[in-house]
Amino acid sequence: MSLMDDVKRILRDTLVLDNDRVEKLDTTSPLLGNIIELDSVGVVSVLTAVEEEYGIVVEDDEISADVFKTLGSLIEFLEHKIG
Repeated sequence: MSLMDDVKRILRDTLVLDNDRVEKLDTTSPLLGNIIELDSVGVVSVLTAVEEEYGIVVEDDEISADVFKTLGSLIEFLEHKIG
């Protein structure tokens, strides 16, 4: 599985999104403001799931709206964190 597939699965499972909606997402798909379930609680839930999945810690000062701007920006952030 690719990182994109993992992130889509995490978004689907954490935000309780249907498969069709998630499968339509690509790297240019906007997240914040486009996925209503991705509110402040949703962001925390997604980050917690990512931390557990990859054994990483995301510090509060690393998170900004830019990280969750698109699926691509979230994946790029995670690629950097995972190494």
